[in-house]
Amino acid sequence: MPRVSVTAAPLELDTLIRELTTGARGDGAVATFTGLVRAQNQGRQVQFLEYEAYDALAVRALERIVTEAEAQWPGTRLGLHHRTGRLDIGDASIIIVAVSPHRPAGFAACRYAIERVKQIVPIWKREYFDGGDVWLEGATADPDDESARQAAYKTACA
Repeated sequence: MPRVSVTAAPLELDTLIRELTTGARGDGAVATFTGLVRAQNQGRQVQFLEYEAYDALAVRALERIVTEAEAQWPGTRLGLHHRTGRLDIGDASIIIVAVSPHRPAGFAACRYAIERVKQIVPIWKREYFDGGDVWLEGATADPDDESARQAAYKTACA
């Protein structure tokens, strides 16, 4: 299983955890984040979401996030998978796994990763709700923008 993935298939948290912990070096923590499709957003009843991605660039951006996090928190191993296509309420849209020697690094790496995903990964979300649909969010930061990276780091370590 790859450490980073953009896929239409349902996400497999347990499989990604196993991938990152196989041959464990005595790590003390496995921190995870799972983003789910919520039923309510901005006062609207959500019916479902559709995610679209520029797959090749999205994978490169996810790999960049892994590299950044692993450099910031040495000894941490990170995996990120993001889903595309139609997702129903309760479906996982993203999973992040951080395996680290200690829990603070694992938690911080997960938080950093989701902040950076929102900043730089070319994945777009279309929300269908009672009465219509709208495009929401999307990567807006230049991946080389150091101030954006520092903002994600600051949020992760708050």
